[in-house]
Amino acid sequence: MTELNDRTSAGWPTAAALRLWQEMLADQGERRLVLVEGNAADARSYARDYAATVGQSASGQTLWVGDKQPGLGSVTLIPAHQASRWLGRELDLVVWDGWQGTPPDAFAAIAGTLRAGGLLIWLMPPLDQWPTFADPDYPRTGLADTAHHPFAAHLASVIAGDPSVLRLNREGMTPSDLSLPAASVGFCPGDTPCQQQAIARIIRTGEGRRRRPLVVRADRGRGKSTALGRAAVHLLRDKRERVIVTAPRAEAVDHLFSAAQAAWPEASRTPFSLATNGRELVFIPADVLLRERPAAELILVDEAAGLPAPLLESILASWPRVVFATTVHGYEGTGRGFDVRFREVLDRLTPQWQSCRLIQPIRWRSGDPLEHLVSRLFLLDADSASLAESSLASQVTIERWQPAQADLAELRQAFGLLTDAHYRTTPGDLRQWLDDVQAQSWIARTGEGAIVGVLWLTREGGLDAAMANSVMRGERRPRGHLLAQSLASHGALAEAAMARMARVVRIAVHADLRSQGVGRQLVEAARQAIGAEGLDLFGTSFGATPALLRFWQGCGLKPLRLGLHRAASSGEFTVQMGAPLSTDGQQVIERLAVRFAEHWPWLLVNEFADLDVALVWALTDSWHAAPPLSVADRSELVAFSEGSRQFELSRLPLLRLSLQAGIAGNLAQADSEGLWCRAVLQHWRWEALQTAGACSGRKQGERVLRDMARSALAWLDQQ
Repeated sequence: MTELNDRTSAGWPTAAALRLWQEMLADQGERRLVLVEGNAADARSYARDYAATVGQSASGQTLWVGDKQPGLGSVTLIPAHQASRWLGRELDLVVWDGWQGTPPDAFAAIAGTLRAGGLLIWLMPPLDQWPTFADPDYPRTGLADTAHHPFAAHLASVIAGDPSVLRLNREGMTPSDLSLPAASVGFCPGDTPCQQQAIARIIRTGEGRRRRPLVVRADRGRGKSTALGRAAVHLLRDKRERVIVTAPRAEAVDHLFSAAQAAWPEASRTPFSLATNGRELVFIPADVLLRERPAAELILVDEAAGLPAPLLESILASWPRVVFATTVHGYEGTGRGFDVRFREVLDRLTPQWQSCRLIQPIRWRSGDPLEHLVSRLFLLDADSASLAESSLASQVTIERWQPAQADLAELRQAFGLLTDAHYRTTPGDLRQWLDDVQAQSWIARTGEGAIVGVLWLTREGGLDAAMANSVMRGERRPRGHLLAQSLASHGALAEAAMARMARVVRIAVHADLRSQGVGRQLVEAARQAIGAEGLDLFGTSFGATPALLRFWQGCGLKPLRLGLHRAASSGEFTVQMGAPLSTDGQQVIERLAVRFAEHWPWLLVNEFADLDVALVWALTDSWHAAPPLSVADRSELVAFSEGSRQFELSRLPLLRLSLQAGIAGNLAQADSEGLWCRAVLQHWRWEALQTAGACSGRKQGERVLRDMARSALAWLDQQ
C-alpha cells in the first residue's frame, strides 16, 4: 500500500497517506490524536493542507479551533470557548491550534465529537517545552505569571507514554509506520444491546405509572441522545401527544432531534421541534419550562448534570413522568457530582425512581485509543479509593500534600474525591490545582495509605491601597482574588482586599467517612498552618445549602455576605464566610458581618423572597443586629399575641423580635417555622402562603403567628 507510506519532505505523512489512514481507522472503529510539534507556521500549513483534503470529501465536517482563519470555505472556524456547543454532533476532523491556547474543558469536550475514523490534530510546541510554554489561555485563569506548569508536564508525560499518538516533529514521525493490524470484522456504528434496553426503559417510563422517574447514565458516545429521540418518537406514535425536551443548551439536543427525525420522517421539522397530526416533540429551555409550566406527558432532560440541582428538583416535582439523562465521565466534569447530589433528591421525592446505564460505545469501538487517552490526560475516570470495612475516621491522619509532586495513582485518588463530592469538577480545575503557585493542599490518609479527604486552598488579597480602592469601587477585578475582591466590592470595604487571606477552593471527604469529623480536621490543620504564616483571614465561598452552612459554622467560620444571584454551576446563592487570623482580620470580619446584617431584612423581602426557609433561619441567626426591643415594640407584640392588633400593623415589632439574639434559632425549631419565615421575614401575601401550604388561610395563619409571638417573647424574657 504505497500511499500509506508516502511522506512529505519533513518526513510527515502526505495528505493522501493521512486520509487513507483515517479510512483504515474508521474500518477499525478507532479515533486518534495527531500531535504536530514544531513552529506554528509549519504546523498550521500542514494542518490546513490536510483540512482542505478532508473538506473536499462528501462525508463529515471539519472544525478548526482557534482565532486564525485557515481560509478554507469547507472548514468551520470557532474560538475555543465555543467548543462545548458542539457536544452531541459528529465530526471527522478537528484541528486545534494550541498556539492560541488550550482550555482543558473545551479540548476534552471537542474530543467527544469525533466519530470512528476521526482525527484530532493538535498544533503545539515540541513536547519537551510544554512545562514552560506560556499557553495564551493562562491569563484568563490567573496563571500567566507562573513559569513552570505541572499540569502541562503531566499532559506531556501521558502523551509521551502513549503509543497510539501520532507525533509529527523535526525528527519525522512517531510511530514510523501507519499500518494497522487487520480487523477481523469491520466496525459499523449501530445499535447496541444497552441502547435497545435504554429505549425500552424510557418508553416504559413514558407509558407507566406516575412519579417513577428514570435516570439514564452513560459515558460519551454511548447513544444516550439517540435513545431519547427514538423512544420519544415511539411514544408519540402510540399514546402520547406531547413530549418536551430540555437541556443546558439548545445545541446539546441537536443529535437527539436528528435521531428522532430519522425515526419519524413524516413529521415536520423546525430547528427545535418535530410535529405531525397534533403530536409534538419540542425543545424548551429549562428556565422557560419552569416559568411557563406547559402541559406534557413526558419531560426528557438531556445532559441533566449540566443543570443546577434546584432546577432539576423543580422539574421532578412539576411533571408526573420525567427521564434524566446524564454523562458520567463527562468532559464538562459534572456526571458523578450529579449522581451524588441528585440521588438524595430522588430518594426523598420519588423513592421508586429507576436507573439504567449505557456501557458500550456506538460511535467507536470499545477500547478506543482517543477515549482512553483523553480520560488519562484529564483524569476523567478518576475514582476515590475503595476502603476496607475496618477503615475508621479515628485512624485518619492529616498531612500537607503537593498534588503536582504526587504520583499518578495518588493524584487520581485525590481528584476522584473532588469529582465525587462536588457538583462540577472539570479538567480546568485540575489545571488550576496543579499550576497555581498560591495553592496549598492537605489530605486525610488512612492507616492503609488510602487518601480519604482533601482540602485545596489558595492565597488571596494583600493588595496595595490604590488597587484595593479600585477594587472596592468596581473599577478593577484582579484575577486570582475571588474572595478578596468580592468582599471589598460588595462590602464597600477596601481593607478586605488589603487583608492577606486564604480561601478554601474545595474540600471533599470519602463517602464512607463523611460526618465523622474528617472534614473539620482538614479545615483545622489548614487554618493553623495559614495562621502561622501571618495571614489575616481564613475563608471560603460556595453555593449555600443548610448542610454546608452548618459544616462551616461548625468549623468556626462566620457568614459575611450572600450573593444576589444563583451560581450557574450549583444553582444556589453563593455565601462567603470567614474566620479571623489576626487583629486586622477580626476588624474586617466584624465590619462586613455587621453591615450585611443591617441590609439583611431588606434583602429578604425582595432579592431573597424565595430563599430556602432553613437557610433564612440559619443566616438570620448569624446576622442578628437589632437593638433591644423598645417599650413600644413590646406593647405591640403583646397586643398582637393577644389578638387585639392586626398582623399588618405588627410586622415591624415582629421583625425586630426575629432579629433578637437567639430568637431565630428558637423560632427555627417551631412547628410552623416556615409560616413565620415567609410571612414576617419575606413578606409573602396570604394567598401565596396558603398556596404553598404554610397555612390553610389567613385566620388560621394569624392564630399560629400569635401563638409563636407569645412563646418567643416568653423565651426572650427568660434569657
